[in-house]
Amino acid sequence: MAGVRDIRRRIRSVKNMQQITKAMKMVSAAKLRKAQERVVAARPYARQLQDVLSRVTQVQTDEKHALLEKRAAKKTGYILMTSDRGLCGGYNANLIRKTSRLIAEQSNETGLVSVGRKGRDFFRRGKVQIMAEFTGLGDNPNYTQARQIAGEVVRLYQEGEFDEIYLVFSEFINAINNRPTMIKLLPIEPAEGQERKQYIIEPSPDEIIARLLPKYIETLIFRSLLEGKASEQGSRMTAMGSATDNAKEMIDRLTLAMNRARQAAITKEISEIVGGAAALE
Repeated sequence: MAGVRDIRRRIRSVKNMQQITKAMKMVSAAKLRKAQERVVAARPYARQLQDVLSRVTQVQTDEKHALLEKRAAKKTGYILMTSDRGLCGGYNANLIRKTSRLIAEQSNETGLVSVGRKGRDFFRRGKVQIMAEFTGLGDNPNYTQARQIAGEVVRLYQEGEFDEIYLVFSEFINAINNRPTMIKLLPIEPAEGQERKQYIIEPSPDEIIARLLPKYIETLIFRSLLEGKASEQGSRMTAMGSATDNAKEMIDRLTLAMNRARQAAITKEISEIVGGAAALE
C-alpha cells in the first residue's frame, strides 16, 4: 500500500486537475450561451433562403448555371467540420467516424476539404486526398470566413475537381446532445415533394439565381460553422463536467485510502510499543 505522504501528494495533484476542469466547464458554459444564440438566430434565415431558392429554381431559365448542373459523379468531395482543440468528449470522434464510413462506402474517388485541425490531422495520416484546409477559425466564426470556405469549394466544383460535394457537420440539439449530419451541398437540388408552380419574378430568374446560388452556399456553410461551434462547446462543457465529477470521486477514494494507511501506521506503532513494553517485563 502507498504511504500517507504519496497519497496526500496524489490528492493534491487531482485537486489541481479538478480546478482546471471546473474552470473549463464554466468557460464553455459561457461560450455555449453565445453560440446557441447565434445558431437560433441563423436558422430562420437559412431556411427562408433555401425556400426562396427552391421556388426560383422551378422557373424555366434561359441559362444553365454551373452550380445546378448535374454531371456523372466520378469524384466525390466531403467538407468535414471539426474543432481545432480537443477535450470535448466524442465530438470530433463521431464526425471523423461518420466521414470515414461515408468514404469507405463510396465507390467513386474521394477528396476532402478539412475545416478544423482535428479532422485534418486524422485524415492526413490516411489515404484521403485533402484538397483544401481551414484552421484557426476561433470560437466565434464570422461570415467572412464562411465566404472564404465557400469560394474555395465552388472553385473546386467549377474546375471539375469534384463532381458532387457533401457537407458533414454536427447539428446542435441542446447542451448535451448533438447529431453528426450530412447534407448535399453541390450540385444544388430543388427540395423534393414540392409542387411545381409558375412564379412571376422580377428581375429575371437568371439574375436572381446567379445572385442567390453563391449566397446560399455561403449561408449554409456559415450555419454549419455555428452549429458546429455550439455543439463543440456543449460537448466540452459536458466532458469537463464529467471530468470534475470523476476527480471528486477519485479524491474521495484516495482520502479513504489515506485514512486507512494512517490508521494502519498508528495501529502498527501501538503494536510495537505494546510489544516492546511486554518484552521489558
